[in-house]
Amino acid sequence: MQQLKNIAVLAGDGIGPEVVEQAVKVLKTVSEKYNLGLTFQEGLIGAIAIDETGDPFPKATENLCNAADAILLGAVGDPKFDNDPNIKVRPEQGLLRMRKTLGLFANIRPTVMYEELADFSPLKKERLEGVDLIIYRELTSGIYFGEKSTSEDGQSAQDVCYYEVSEIERIAHLAFQAAQKRRKKLCLVDKANVLESSRLWRRVVQRIAPQYADVEVSYMFVDNAAMQLIVWPAQFDVVLTSNMFGDILSDAASVLSGSMGLLPSASIGNANYLFEPIHGSYPQATGKNIANPMATILSVAMLLRQFDLDAAATDIEAAVHRCIQEGFVTEDLNKERFLGTREVGEKVAEFLG
Repeated sequence: MQQLKNIAVLAGDGIGPEVVEQAVKVLKTVSEKYNLGLTFQEGLIGAIAIDETGDPFPKATENLCNAADAILLGAVGDPKFDNDPNIKVRPEQGLLRMRKTLGLFANIRPTVMYEELADFSPLKKERLEGVDLIIYRELTSGIYFGEKSTSEDGQSAQDVCYYEVSEIERIAHLAFQAAQKRRKKLCLVDKANVLESSRLWRRVVQRIAPQYADVEVSYMFVDNAAMQLIVWPAQFDVVLTSNMFGDILSDAASVLSGSMGLLPSASIGNANYLFEPIHGSYPQATGKNIANPMATILSVAMLLRQFDLDAAATDIEAAVHRCIQEGFVTEDLNKERFLGTREVGEKVAEFLG
């Protein structure tokens, strides 16, 4: 594993700059505490990059990311691009191109319950006991990247879901390895009763499984998995799935914790590593100092773990948990007694001291 020194910071759009500012503050505190000597360089992505360069993922940003040891991303998206289907260049195109260009083929989204926040979940407390799952979503292939076309008369369209064996193998190995370090359970979620691409996923996973004999493997159709995430979420340990199914299921899993503002993620490739909160740009909250920075701060903890800096990562996770325990949270978690985005970031940094 290479040493962590240089971090590319892509704050992006909406609340991205606000939550990233707090995450960087926490990273700098940890860097001083553990003498990591981290450096930070900023780049453009998304709507702000379109406004300034005409490109949602400029070449300068690509170069910055390739030169960095890790990438911290805020959020991408702006409503001014959402309501006109004729707009050719969109912020989200930068996100997709970045994933493909940097080879970020595995999206990793953990969902952990904090007992203190059980009342914020729409599920009953008894359904939340023991929830600790992680979703491995393939990120650079499938229906989002397959061939797309619309008929000349505009009366039909198609999106091809295309997968190669090698694309499935590389993320499957990562998911199995993660399961070995956790509760040794892996569930492949697909639609193999209908889709050829899903049947390919099953064949590949069944072939690989004997290499991880200590991992219990199960298979579940995506419609059933969506239901099971709500009915009995604690049954899941590692969930492995394709791009679109992972996109949907990870957002469904996010409601278990009570707030998307708590959930971090990592996007991993062979040479590049990106970390970001799962929430979007939340434009309605931009500049109001009300966004929850904890997901971005916890993404920083995932960043540190990727580089085997486990003690520093544990410190950050403990500081976030302490903030939750002591009520130092944003309005999404306590509408009667709350702090702002900056103040929560300052508290986390303070608890790291």
